[in-house]
Amino acid sequence: MTLSRIVPIGIVLTGLLLSVVAAVRADGPEHGPSTRDQHKIAAQKICPVTGKKLGSMGTPLKVKIGKEELFLCCKGCTKGQVSREHWASVHANLAEAQGKCPVMGHDLPKNPKWTIVEGQIVYVCCPPCTKKIEADPKTYLAKLDKLYAASQKKEQATRQSGASVR
Repeated sequence: MTLSRIVPIGIVLTGLLLSVVAAVRADGPEHGPSTRDQHKIAAQKICPVTGKKLGSMGTPLKVKIGKEELFLCCKGCTKGQVSREHWASVHANLAEAQGKCPVMGHDLPKNPKWTIVEGQIVYVCCPPCTKKIEADPKTYLAKLDKLYAASQKKEQATRQSGASVR
């Protein structure tokens, strides 16, 4: 991936300063978001600053907030503050899109535990699963990608069946 822009920024969330190490955008004519990033954008759905739909302002901007990689709707949001409400919605969207624990395959509980590995938040059914993910992140991040892809396919099928009913 070629980095076309790196922007150091800082964002304040609920009084806690979360440093955003870098914002990366690869939207030149020959580049676009990776498959993993495309799935994450679809799962995240909204910008944690404005609440706008990701993609509504052009190619979403990948940023690192604390240890977590997320997306903003535009470069202007790098100067904004993360909204507590939108932050909660982003994480609810990610948990819903993931749906299942990548370790045990169980449905996620209402308030799932989580871990962050390689910038990705991964929700789990129980605390012991976080240790398994941290011990073998590559395996479980691949499973997370599959869970996001399945969720995206299901959402597209639901939209298409709803459109054909009308």
